[in-house]
Amino acid sequence: MNNALAKPTPIITKPMIALFVMLGTFPLWGEAVGLYHYLGVEIVIWIIYALGFNLLLGYTGLPSFGHGAYFGVGAYAYGLVQLGLIESVWAGVLVAVIAGAVAAGIVACFLSHRRGIYYALMTIAFGQVFWFIAMKWHTVTGGEDGLLNIYRGTLSFGVFDVSLRDNVPLFYFVFAVLIIVVICLWRLVHSPFGKALQAIRMNEMRAGFVGYNVWLIKWTVFMLSGAIAGLAGGLFAITQESAYPDVMGLHASGYIVMLTLIGGGFVSFWGPVIGAIVFFVARDLLGSITETWLLWYGLMFMAVILFKPEGIAGIWQDLSKKLSRNQKQNAPVVSQHVKAGE
Repeated sequence: MNNALAKPTPIITKPMIALFVMLGTFPLWGEAVGLYHYLGVEIVIWIIYALGFNLLLGYTGLPSFGHGAYFGVGAYAYGLVQLGLIESVWAGVLVAVIAGAVAAGIVACFLSHRRGIYYALMTIAFGQVFWFIAMKWHTVTGGEDGLLNIYRGTLSFGVFDVSLRDNVPLFYFVFAVLIIVVICLWRLVHSPFGKALQAIRMNEMRAGFVGYNVWLIKWTVFMLSGAIAGLAGGLFAITQESAYPDVMGLHASGYIVMLTLIGGGFVSFWGPVIGAIVFFVARDLLGSITETWLLWYGLMFMAVILFKPEGIAGIWQDLSKKLSRNQKQNAPVVSQHVKAGE
């Protein structure tokens, strides 16, 4: 038993490989099934966003209903770098990550000593503050119009350059970022820090009694989640060639909560991945049928919360356990038949 507990967590897992193969080959088969390259870019960006958000919601049990603020801060940071400083994708993305982390770190200073409904309400309040600033600070943010005509840019690798003007190279760029984020977060949640996050989720007061610095851990995870949201926001600004305040609103912040819960972020690392894919595919499929697609998606969200709060990942886990039990129950019968020569 001790050997099992001491077994190191693999860096690359089978679900990880399956995800990378499925997404990495998307440009080859996406259009054949009626999808399009830009949709793949959107899905990958929101998977990055959702995985970072799930550090808070799924692993630490901290609901952030204004998380779009840090996504938007990253988008604006990228745009301001491109339009006012230097046309460099690498510099813009780096500043987006730093801006998201700084914004979240400042907010976390006011949140980390709160719990429950007070924590959730304050995330909404701070999110609305960022949205209001983006709407009213016209000289910097462009107001309601946002920052327009952001150059997608060219990736410079020293010996050669890759233009991101076309959606296919842009897809592979954000996909490469996703690979790095997935591997890093997988290692993080299976590290002692990840176990501390889960201890806080189960019982914050007890985690403090056993020696965890709860305030510092909550501050750190919020800052990390904001940094990843900023990264996703910067990639989103590249994709949209703009940054606008709508992504910081309460409405947009609700999307990330919905897709994380529907996917099953509370029970699986892969829940946000499933949720992001389902959300965008449902948006396009239902949107092609009816303009009220969000109503039907909302009804699906309500059904999941009411009947299966563990989400799609929870349903999959239940089916896997049931199948495993059936196989174990049938195994002795098969053995008896073999012994009897049947």
